[in-house]
This record gives sequence, structure tokens and C-alpha cells, in this order.
Amino acid sequence: MISTCPLCVEDGGLVLLRHAQCRIIRATSPDVADTPAFYRVVWNAHVAEWSDLAEADQALCMRTVTAVERVLRQQLQPTKINLAALGNVVPHLHWHVIARFDWDNRFPAPVWAVPVRDNDAERLAQLNARLPAVDAALAALSLDA
Repeated sequence: MISTCPLCVEDGGLVLLRHAQCRIIRATSPDVADTPAFYRVVWNAHVAEWSDLAEADQALCMRTVTAVERVLRQQLQPTKINLAALGNVVPHLHWHVIARFDWDNRFPAPVWAVPVRDNDAERLAQLNARLPAVDAALAALSLDA
């Protein structure tokens, strides 16, 4: 644990599933309010890079990312799933798993881009109403092989 690392000292969002090596969270910070189906797989131990993990841990991590993607696709039928493991701002290994829709205010640009249209408040509200079911499906996952 590194006391200055936000993902070492905090969960990073709403924890849906906590495994010995990683956790699945839904991002809940105000900066992702217009991208509500924004999930992360966070490695619990502080490592900065993918290659810092042993092969077995890489396999577990990628199985988890894949499981989150599958749940989002099944539950939400998004236009696209965005996967990213950047770590430029928070150098603690975590994967973004984000359901994107052709109506979202930044699509097809990245979620961090400047919006290209106004939010569709009705569709956003409908998506938010579906998130508890997505969260429950993620909480019920079994991550062990």
C-alpha cells in the first residue's frame, strides 16, 4: 500500500465484488455522471504496470475484465465497450470497462473528450435505472477458475 495512492487508500467507487487480488467497482465520482455505466477492475496490491503481475495474476485480471464486459453487453446492449488501462493520472493498475452508446454525449470520442452533443436526459435516466441489475450481476460473479 502506498499512502499517496488513491486506489490504495480508497476503493475508487462503489465496490460490487471484492476478491483477494482485485475488486470490481462502479465509478461514482461526479466527473463520470454522464457516463454512468463506467466500471473498473482494480488490482488490490499496488502495482503500476501490467507486466508487474505474474502470469497467473494477469490471467485472473483479464478473466475479470472479460467477465465485466460480458455482463455489460448482456445487461445493457451497448453500441461498444471501451477497455482502457492507462494509469497516467493514477499509476495503480486498474482497467476501465465502459459501456458506450451511440447517443451518449461524447460518442464516438473517448469518455474523456469534450462533449459533442447535449446529454439525452431521458436515455441517461433509463440507463441509470438499469444499473442496480448490472451491479447485482457483477456482484454474483465467480472469479476463480
